[in-house]
Amino acid sequence: MEAKRTYILGSRRLSNIFWALTVSLGGFGFFLTGLSSYTKVNLLIFSDVTKILFVPQGIVLLFYGTVGTILGLFLCLTIFWDVGFGYNEYNRELQQVAIFRKGFPGQNRELLLNFSFDEIKSIKVRVKEGLNPKRQLLLCLKDNREIPLTGVDQPMALSTIENEAVGLAKYLNIYLETE
Repeated sequence: MEAKRTYILGSRRLSNIFWALTVSLGGFGFFLTGLSSYTKVNLLIFSDVTKILFVPQGIVLLFYGTVGTILGLFLCLTIFWDVGFGYNEYNRELQQVAIFRKGFPGQNRELLLNFSFDEIKSIKVRVKEGLNPKRQLLLCLKDNREIPLTGVDQPMALSTIENEAVGLAKYLNIYLETE
């Protein structure tokens, strides 16, 4: 029998790319505007910003531009490294569940968790509605740890997460809980 594998989308999403580009371009524009007000040389093509006083507007623009550019660079690197990408693998033959995720570069960039079927208590569906809805699938262990099995992207449809939970509980032959 073949192992069942589900993939988790990382930070390489269209919405993240949009925000990374928006923040980077906005921050760089603010930075150039602040720098133009200091040097009195127009560094922007589409407007003349040399008439802006350096104290206090130019300093504030330079500060916000620096912060925006650094934040944009961070978002771009997060997308480049695809932080959060991974998979969940359920193997009945080996009686094992493997959870793999990518993180930021460094000593612990890749996270791989292995659990035997003996350690698993149930699958839990956590649904929280409201302004910030959450729909999560959790792997509950006998030592009361709860390991998330779904990503942090847009909340899935209720029927989709329920079907996935029921199928997974049947495949692993364990209980299904709701919260």
